[in-house]
Amino acid sequence: MCLAIPARIEELQENGMARVRVGESQTFLTASVMLLPEPPAIGDYVIVHAGFALHTLTPQEAEESLSALRELAQAMEGTPAPF
Repeated sequence: MCLAIPARIEELQENGMARVRVGESQTFLTASVMLLPEPPAIGDYVIVHAGFALHTLTPQEAEESLSALRELAQAMEGTPAPF
């Protein structure tokens, strides 16, 4: 089972790649944005799977997802989420 965590585009690179921040963590990945229907912009949130950004989220969708993940982490451990 996979958990879809919003990733924020921090940098657009050459050849259809982007550097993204996973959730609210200090984890960064390089992902292809070539499968997205519209070119992304820095600050956009995407869902990444197997190195490919597959879907762009609205800021509201990203915040709702991140908020739910924060609440889940707090309920499970009583501490802030690491993402």
